[in-house]
Amino acid sequence: MSWNEMQPLLYNACLDTFFMVWWATVWAVIGGLPLGVLLVLTERGGQLRNAAVNKVISVVVNIGRSLPFIILMIALIPFTRFVIGTSIGPSAAVVPLAIGAIPFFARLVETAVREVDGGLVEAVQSMGGSTWTIVFKVLLPQAMPSLVAGLTNTVITVISYSAMAGALGAGGLGSVAITYGQQRFDTRFMIVTVVLIIVIVTAVQLIGDLAVRALSRRTSRADTPRGLLRLPRPRKASEQIQRDNAHLL
Repeated sequence: MSWNEMQPLLYNACLDTFFMVWWATVWAVIGGLPLGVLLVLTERGGQLRNAAVNKVISVVVNIGRSLPFIILMIALIPFTRFVIGTSIGPSAAVVPLAIGAIPFFARLVETAVREVDGGLVEAVQSMGGSTWTIVFKVLLPQAMPSLVAGLTNTVITVISYSAMAGALGAGGLGSVAITYGQQRFDTRFMIVTVVLIIVIVTAVQLIGDLAVRALSRRTSRADTPRGLLRLPRPRKASEQIQRDNAHLL
């Protein structure tokens, strides 16, 4: 197969891959972000401590993460057909991709939120801040660099999942590699497809690293929430003793 014949196939495959990765990532954030935050809030010592809810969410997330994606995709074929109307094509692949990515991202969110300094949370609580205030003014802003790093890893994982989904008729670069590279024994097609996947993953990683560095610098300049800056700073003990002694003299 000549390059002129390969080019349109690869172009359409890249579009299908971007479509699957984009929508799977969007649903991973929509579903994984609240799950990860809930895992932190409902644990022992959390603002919404609830052992039963925490256990249920943790078990669901662990089950979702432990299933190999190929098995998960096959198991979800009836559900995918019910939701989309078909189990073949990029749109159908978004369903198992999203379901596989949600628990993966939820654990990364949990780890990122747990890294936030507990002193900031306690300070907001002492000022009468609600749970929503703690989440949206402290936990998420302070954990943003780690959240972006976790999102970057999630996107890369979804890219690899989408390539595996090509084996079951999802389309994209994985399907092209199997159909034209492996089944037709066209080594050039296989090499080009692998190179394209590597380039896409590298670009995602570079963009993610740049975003993490920028957010880390911004977070380091604003470690204390704005509301806390208005609190009076406690005087040092030595200064207070000197003032007391001056009154006695």
